[in-house]
Amino acid sequence: MEVYHEKDDVNQSFKNLHDKEIDELEHLLYKKCWIDTVQWHYEDLIRDPEIDPVEALKLKRKIDASNQERTDKVEEIDAYFLDQYRNVDIKDDATINTESPAWAFDRLSILALKIYHMREEADRKDASKAHRLECQKKLDVLLEQRADLTAAIDRLLRDIEEGHKYMKVYKQMKMYNDDELNPVLRGQKRK
Repeated sequence: MEVYHEKDDVNQSFKNLHDKEIDELEHLLYKKCWIDTVQWHYEDLIRDPEIDPVEALKLKRKIDASNQERTDKVEEIDAYFLDQYRNVDIKDDATINTESPAWAFDRLSILALKIYHMREEADRKDASKAHRLECQKKLDVLLEQRADLTAAIDRLLRDIEEGHKYMKVYKQMKMYNDDELNPVLRGQKRK
């Protein structure tokens, strides 16, 4: 996040700070967090009440593409975990979790963005004291959520590693980007 905010530009180039061959998980997570950060700022831009409609449509398409890339990266992260735990002896009474490790990391990434930006608001010098105090209260809740979510992720990974939980990965199967599944895109393709 800090690297993104050095330029604070949704069009800046991306460079992964982690070598995929050496730090595969870190490489995947860094890319995932970058996607989330850029998308966060796309979402800010699209809410401009004065945005030109043509530019809004272009931005909406960027958001859709970013969301697809985000989903693809989550599935790639889960594939990493499936590979890591492929030889685990799963206990007879093992259960499945409501979400995969990568989707839990997805929530953690979004939570990190909320914390970063709420901290900015809590520290904003041009805001009223009441605004800063209210944002500090929200920040405290977000920090507690991060501690809880981090502990839950640690527990989930430990449970998978010990065979108490097992993983399944369900592909998201986004339909709106697929020119065979989205009726509007399919119709355009046939013309």
